[in-house]
Amino acid sequence: MARPKHCRYVERAPNACYFKPCGIPFYLLDEVRLSVEGLEALRLSDIEGLTASEAALRVRVSRHSYGRTLAEARKAVAEALVHGKALRIEGGSYVLLQNGHSCFRKRRPDTMITVAISSEGPTLEDMVDSRYGRAGGFLLASFADNDLSKEPEIAYLDNGDAQIMAQGAGIATTEHLCNAGVTVVLSGYVGPKAFEALEAAGIDVYQDMDNMTVGQALDKFRKGECTKASAANHESGMPL
Repeated sequence: MARPKHCRYVERAPNACYFKPCGIPFYLLDEVRLSVEGLEALRLSDIEGLTASEAALRVRVSRHSYGRTLAEARKAVAEALVHGKALRIEGGSYVLLQNGHSCFRKRRPDTMITVAISSEGPTLEDMVDSRYGRAGGFLLASFADNDLSKEPEIAYLDNGDAQIMAQGAGIATTEHLCNAGVTVVLSGYVGPKAFEALEAAGIDVYQDMDNMTVGQALDKFRKGECTKASAANHESGMPL
């Protein structure tokens, strides 16, 4: 099985997404695809003049991964120019940033607190899953009017696709939670990349909530007995 790609962090959306040779009808043209993160690599290296190491830090991948993305982007552009093909800019594996923050977050109501608890099952009686990125699912508790004293609306979010990923599970899980409008995460262990993604999305993180039921974790949060995390509590690559 091919290894999933890590998300690249892209600072700007493309200003234009399609280029073609002048005077040739669309239906006669072959196309070359350039990914959005490939365009970002061209901007950083060929316009801003950054070194591979500097640019890799900006997109938050290894220098080797960045170099591969840049080489693929340059090849796509060269093929379009040399062979007279159209160039389509779309797709890829990236998170778009605005003012330094991720914008893959779903817009959520300012009057709603939605707490996601990593769970071994779909009920309040199930145990908290200690693994954030590879949790089987999350119990979601939504409080109207930002009032934790009110009875929450309970739902369950399956996380099975992220659970089986070889790499990037934390990023994929964070995207699921963002799309569900989550504002708070309660879990056991959160790795550094996942913590960074949660922080960029504006989601508060509370860790070390394992060895208790989901209901108990939620009660502790509602009573103000939890401390908001300022850093990840699990090193990347370390077994749980």
